[in-house]
Amino acid sequence: MILVMLGTQNNNFHRLLEEVDELIEKNIIDEKVIVQSGYTKYESKNMRVFDLVPQEELDRYQEQADLIITHGGVGSIVSSIKKEKKVIAVPRLHKYHEHVNDHQRQIVDSFNKKGYIIGIQKVEDLKKAIIRAQDFIPVKYEVKEKQNSKILSIIEDFIDKL
Repeated sequence: MILVMLGTQNNNFHRLLEEVDELIEKNIIDEKVIVQSGYTKYESKNMRVFDLVPQEELDRYQEQADLIITHGGVGSIVSSIKKEKKVIAVPRLHKYHEHVNDHQRQIVDSFNKKGYIIGIQKVEDLKKAIIRAQDFIPVKYEVKEKQNSKILSIIEDFIDKL
């Protein structure tokens, strides 16, 4: 099963869901796909789409997923890699009015460079990323609470100043 997570912020990310839908239509994706769409209103005959689900239910979906495709939000990425899941992350972009700026580019790039995820910058690269994910072995994410709280504080400060 593939889980697509778009977070809980009031931003839309149609581009990603349209690409996933297209890859299902082309049989590139042949697994069941569940989507936590947040505020992205999207209907699909190919995917099971939920706006928001209780955290416990989302945790169950994450546990069951063989692959997680997510936006470039820190919470979605970290919660998935803590569960040792294969993750493909795609940033929301300001030019498409998906976020207030392009900070998700840096977040995706940082996690990608460390080997935790497959980070892509364009939804058009999703097919290649899905193929790569078949053999991808992510670097194990070591939880360092003091370091994590510092990183999260820096990110929150950065976002608050926008």
